[in-house]
Amino acid sequence: MAPESSLPDWIFPPPEGFTAEDLDHIPQLPAHTELIDGSLVLVSPQASFHTRTVDLLVASLRRTVPSELRIRREMSIILAKDQRPEPDISVIRAEADESPEQTYYRARDVLLTIEVVSPESRSRDRRRKPLLYAEAGIPHFWRVENDSGRPVVYVYELDPATCAYVPTGIHRDRVKVTVPFDMDIDLAEIDTI
Repeated sequence: MAPESSLPDWIFPPPEGFTAEDLDHIPQLPAHTELIDGSLVLVSPQASFHTRTVDLLVASLRRTVPSELRIRREMSIILAKDQRPEPDISVIRAEADESPEQTYYRARDVLLTIEVVSPESRSRDRRRKPLLYAEAGIPHFWRVENDSGRPVVYVYELDPATCAYVPTGIHRDRVKVTVPFDMDIDLAEIDTI
């Protein structure tokens, strides 16, 4: 007789993997659990740099976002049947916000995703997630790295011919771009947060 497991049932994926819809129905699933390639990805506690960078970017984006767009943090996006990542920040179309109980957005409603890289998510944030976002047709992607406590923002735009992101800039002190809308973000403000 096998010993009884103290692990929750959801820790064992079904043979075909989990689906994006499963995330809303798994009891006691830890907050911010992502679905990548049909597997659950549990998020580790975030460091101060990560939290402060997300706060800085959210506040800066909200100051300049056009009325037809919204800024969301830590909301999952359904990209495919077995893909439901949760970017740190997303810029979505306002009409995609359907109800206060909503738990996800669809890729077609997202204009920009931003990932702030943490040591445990480095490979996902640098390689896997950008590939998934590009395949889903999300037009813009930012990856934010920690350089001695200061954010460095790598900006990418989707090339429709290749369905892949191409780099359009590396920003160390200030992010000044015109797409998906005009933004001017002073990255040094992280020192005051």
